[in-house]
Amino acid sequence: MIDRRTLLAEAIGTGILLAVIVGSGFAVEQLRAAAATQLFIHAVIVGLGLAVAIIMFLPVSGSQFNPVVTLALVRRGHLGPRPAYQIVVAQIVGGFAGTLLANMTFGSQIAALSSTVRSGVGRFGGEVFATFGLVLLILILVETRRESAMPAAVGVWVITIIVATVSTGFANPVVTVSRVFTDSYTGIEPASVPGFVVAQLMGTVLAIAAASALAQSKESE
Repeated sequence: MIDRRTLLAEAIGTGILLAVIVGSGFAVEQLRAAAATQLFIHAVIVGLGLAVAIIMFLPVSGSQFNPVVTLALVRRGHLGPRPAYQIVVAQIVGGFAGTLLANMTFGSQIAALSSTVRSGVGRFGGEVFATFGLVLLILILVETRRESAMPAAVGVWVITIIVATVSTGFANPVVTVSRVFTDSYTGIEPASVPGFVVAQLMGTVLAIAAASALAQSKESE
């Protein structure tokens, strides 16, 4: 049976991630700055917040906070299917709670469906790329036993993909679904969610394949 501390860490960590994402979205809207400035500030806050959450919970759960990361760890033999299922449920609960908390603290409706359209080939490709890079980075760090570098490396990658992709780098199905329930700068309309999640799964499959190929290359040497 999976340690309850692992599930609690994944729920709290994912909740913190969504609270930071949604909360920083509300905050940059209130600045009334140029769009580029808002995006950069939002990216830095999210990257730093995620890095701190990873530091807090890395020794307890591995700081996954993302179903596709959990899936990749299962496929690469680092985690069993049953614990993975429980971890994903904890991530979903935490992500939803974090979104509602951010809505509430910024005086918005606690749960309101987003009207922000995020569709198109460019956004789909951006999500494939963003997720591929995130999952591959984590797998490489885990398989080369460099987990201590994860907070900085993952935080920097998240800052990068928020700014460098037209999709603003969701790269996480729980983040995607949770952001349906905030009608704010960081929201996503329900109709745009399936395309994002499919793209994230495609990026994950490609990352797992790349990690496997890299591992085989190293073994053959």
